[in-house]
Amino acid sequence: MDKRTLTERDICTKYITPALLQAGWRQDQFREEVITAGRVKVWGNMAARVTDPNAAGGLRRADFVLYARPNLPIAVIEAKQNKFSVGHGMQQALAYADMLDVPFAFSSNGDGFVMQDRSGILQPVIQDLGLDQFPTLDTLLAVYLQWKGLTDLPSQHLLEQPYYSAVHANEPRYYQRVAINRTIEAIAKGQQRILLVMATGTGKTYTAFQIIWRLWKAKAKQRILFLADRNVLVDQTMRQDFAPFGEFMHKIENRTAKKNFEIYLSLYQAVTGKEEEQQIYRQFPADFFDLVVIDECHRGSAGEDSSWRDVLDYFSSATHLGLTATPKEVKPVKNETVVKKPEFNLKYFGNPIYTYSLKQGIEDGFLAPYKVIRVVTDVDALSYTPEKGTIDRNGNIVANRQYNTKDYDRTLVLKQRTALVAKRVWEFLSKTDPMAKTIVFCDDQDHAERMRQELVKLIPAAASNRRYVMRITSDDKDGKAELENFMDNDQPFPVIATTSKLLTTGVDVKTCKLIVLDQNINSMTEFKQIVGRGTRLREDYHKLYFTVMDFKNATRLFTDKDFDGEPVTVYEPKPDDPIIASEGTETDGVSETDKPTPYGTGTNTGTGKGQGQREKYYLDNVAVKLAIEQTQYLDADGKLVTGQYRVLLKQQLQTNLREQFASLDDFLRRWNSAERKQAVLDELQLLGVTLENLHETIPDSNSMDVFDLVTHLAFDQKPLTRQERAKRVKKRDYFSQYGEQAHAVLDALLEKYASNGIQDIEDPQVLEMPPFDRFGTKMHIRRKIFGGVEQYNQAVRELEQALYLDETG
Repeated sequence: MDKRTLTERDICTKYITPALLQAGWRQDQFREEVITAGRVKVWGNMAARVTDPNAAGGLRRADFVLYARPNLPIAVIEAKQNKFSVGHGMQQALAYADMLDVPFAFSSNGDGFVMQDRSGILQPVIQDLGLDQFPTLDTLLAVYLQWKGLTDLPSQHLLEQPYYSAVHANEPRYYQRVAINRTIEAIAKGQQRILLVMATGTGKTYTAFQIIWRLWKAKAKQRILFLADRNVLVDQTMRQDFAPFGEFMHKIENRTAKKNFEIYLSLYQAVTGKEEEQQIYRQFPADFFDLVVIDECHRGSAGEDSSWRDVLDYFSSATHLGLTATPKEVKPVKNETVVKKPEFNLKYFGNPIYTYSLKQGIEDGFLAPYKVIRVVTDVDALSYTPEKGTIDRNGNIVANRQYNTKDYDRTLVLKQRTALVAKRVWEFLSKTDPMAKTIVFCDDQDHAERMRQELVKLIPAAASNRRYVMRITSDDKDGKAELENFMDNDQPFPVIATTSKLLTTGVDVKTCKLIVLDQNINSMTEFKQIVGRGTRLREDYHKLYFTVMDFKNATRLFTDKDFDGEPVTVYEPKPDDPIIASEGTETDGVSETDKPTPYGTGTNTGTGKGQGQREKYYLDNVAVKLAIEQTQYLDADGKLVTGQYRVLLKQQLQTNLREQFASLDDFLRRWNSAERKQAVLDELQLLGVTLENLHETIPDSNSMDVFDLVTHLAFDQKPLTRQERAKRVKKRDYFSQYGEQAHAVLDALLEKYASNGIQDIEDPQVLEMPPFDRFGTKMHIRRKIFGGVEQYNQAVRELEQALYLDETG
């Protein structure tokens, strides 16, 4: 047997696995492991995973991951064919070792091994080993424990405590495992303040659960407090990730401190307050808790001047674990300079022991990528200055000054601007998925209600279904009552939620496909949290990516160096362009900006504001038009490139079509042989070739037939419009073979084709619509006018053949 002819898998089974067994490793201590899922790549309305391990963002699979304990990976082996050198796979092995946080990387081609010790403890760091010289588990584990500083027995016992597992429970992903293990190691070494930074959607709460479970089961931490600042976060956590704690778990509420549980969850607001009797946390002894987990710790709990900080200071003897997606805050101020707010979480907890960013999550395929549509109105682009003496809806004299984007909906309400935003949102949804879960972020609750009203005016289904569009804000009980349904993947309603601050963080709407920004956002933390509402991937619900529609230039923060997850595309339509890219509550930690902002009442002083209220004017008759909607995408190197989006989309569509149809004749044969052209359209959709994508790629193509779009794009054929095809049929006197009424029906079908395309001809429901209703019912048309259903269907097939006669013969 010539070893050089063996496959990589043969090298694994015939040489590497026997070498491991000979060195004393058990079969259950090593396995091939898929590390990442493969990045989701987006082209227009198409999305697919990159499964090629050699492609950028491709699925990463380690040939061997060796485990010292079921929860403790310790080494990686990368196998290569024998035609390569022994060390050929070392760089790949090192990359995997770095991702998995293990010290040992091995490469092998079946002749032996090259080992590199990332800890630097073994000397030399790189060693050549024979097949019979692979290190034992005890040898590698001793180095690992020395590397981690865990040489005493108690810490090793903690390290060996397994994860929670059940029949339907998910295993931790690689980065969650690193975060869990590093936290356990830090606590084993006595570290008291710990910070984990993990992007929204990557499972911070699940990671916290596994950390608590292992510490609790090992009896290293027996009483644990989980703190959050929003009620929905606590309830969501108890129902989902923390459910295995069962009867040992308790939510602190009703200002009552019960001391007979082990796992406690609480809102800060439920245990704190300005009055002493409100400070329920003081009913617990200061050393009652062993571990305090602070969820979303960036929101000020660690701030020295925060009332919530008192809780942490009171339980100072406990280990404090902070969880956040955004440890830093960078905020632009009026003079356009950038100043850093005191980073209390970093000051309090220290630097994070592990960071898993949005960018990495997208690259690994665990988070959804996103497109951006930027929409600019004329009053945003050019600002608006009212004439002197202008009176608003409430009789207030509007201050005579220049108003711009930051003023709209906070100081000045332009009704037609709100209506335009709603129109563009519904235009997008109606052309993509009218049932796509959507969050519209507004400047305050008044704005959120006005936006809800404008959307209801536009959406036919919303008129009869009050739950289609809901305002979900802190002051609206009816809206908040629907939050659970909005978050439930299997509940279709509400479809659209208008909000201001309530849904920015922690609310887990996994199937959210559209985020609308009509809110002034200057905080990078808030921006990341809002974008994070859409980053969950749910392939089972056909959600592989999401879209951000920006009406207030919030997405300028993409260019900030502290933003770590760029969009795949940015589209800025021109005024006449379609919105789809074509050519060219109290217990919820509500911030002040989420509270209602009523307009001025009482005596009109001409300022437009009542006592203690913000100035706000309402103008209903200011015309607002669309100014511009620029296309950008991320290239293979992760750089934002302008103006090449449609080029990429076109290339991908061409590739997909040519892989399916080897030639024009091949496509024509399939088109001509299909009894219903819809069958071919369905095949194309499976390839990711949709009508929307085709129109997106080809300029001025809205009047073209799908047949022409495909043949033009894939095979460079001259396209015809649907009207041109319809005229050719009429010139041939095609209808003369039919009776007067059948002739009229087919003529009307031809007109439907010219207006909307081939799908209308083949859909029998079209006969229930005008103008066909003047001929009688659908049954009457098919049975009486054409002599039967089959005869009608045959007439439709012949009409289709006539439409494509010159091409299909």
